[in-house]
Amino acid sequence: MTLRFDKLGVVIAAIVAYATLAASFATFRANRIVPGQARSILEALPQALGVLLLAILIVGGIVALLRTPLVLRLAASVVALVALAILIGVAGGFLTPAGNTFARVAPASGFWLLIFAFTLLLADVLTRLDLSPWARVGVLAVAALAVGALLVSGSWDSLSILKEYASRADSFWAEGSKHITLALGSLAAAVVAGVPLGILCHRVEPLRAGVLNVLNIIQTIPSIALFGLLIAPLGWIAAHVPGAAAAGIRGIGTAPAFVALFLYSLLPVVANTVVGLAGVPRAANDAARGMGMTDRQRLFDVEFPLAFPVILTGIRIVLVQNIGLATIAALIGGGGFGVFVFQGVGQTAMDLVLLGAVPTVALAFAAAIILDAVTEMTSTKRRAGTE
Repeated sequence: MTLRFDKLGVVIAAIVAYATLAASFATFRANRIVPGQARSILEALPQALGVLLLAILIVGGIVALLRTPLVLRLAASVVALVALAILIGVAGGFLTPAGNTFARVAPASGFWLLIFAFTLLLADVLTRLDLSPWARVGVLAVAALAVGALLVSGSWDSLSILKEYASRADSFWAEGSKHITLALGSLAAAVVAGVPLGILCHRVEPLRAGVLNVLNIIQTIPSIALFGLLIAPLGWIAAHVPGAAAAGIRGIGTAPAFVALFLYSLLPVVANTVVGLAGVPRAANDAARGMGMTDRQRLFDVEFPLAFPVILTGIRIVLVQNIGLATIAALIGGGGFGVFVFQGVGQTAMDLVLLGAVPTVALAFAAAIILDAVTEMTSTKRRAGTE
């Protein structure tokens, strides 16, 4: 019998082999800022659990390597991810000396590589299964509930990132609220301004090139530079325009961060609106015109519904982009999860960096999955409506 290897599985198996045999599973530090001591799987866990985890990882790597049934690959990836999530918490309690509140235990490179490898395997399986949009959202919801259950259960309380959270719980949620407000608020403003501007650019062709070129130039300005460029004009407005400072407009803080994110958001929204409207079949417009529809009726009843999936794709790009860029807002006092990232960098405390980075990545990932599903559903309705 000839063994057949899966191409992606070869990569996954190689990552699993390296992470299991050569990389460290967890890092122990006597306090939050001293260099860490690497611990392998067998050193970071009680012997029985360490051997069990090794067995799960080896079997999972073999399942990924060979061309096995999708159900088996799905089971291997889920079991491996669940085992890793539970046992990293066990490692935190096992490595932390009893009664020691200063020691820090953090996931090391091997753990993150294993999470990446089996998440990649799971994503490959879900792609091959060709799940419906609702099913993909359901998978995301199940994953979120599982992580929430682990957090509520206290299984991860001994990990350093949760210890950082415990001492900053109030500020974490306050900065998280600012982060989401910046990302969603700037997106909403960009949609309100960008969609009509895109419609105008589609209808008035001489205007299109100029507007898109200007927005392209804005998009090429580095985010930190744009935040800095906005400090002076907004500071002047706050000082000379009555009521501006009371409304929250000032040279540093939320205002320049909001304006910068809004400017970055305009290009995808405007460009996708133009592309979506340009892609409306001529036959649909001709039929609407033949029915006696006015230009306004054609725009809102025919063109815009057909262009909406493309516009929604632009909105998806903007939301994921803004969730990431909002992290930089902390540099100018805009708040958000970037506060923890830059505090951690300044204090050489990687766990504090992760406290800001992990929820940012999770939000961007969830937003991408949800909006991809919504886009696919609207595209299906569009195809059904045109057939």
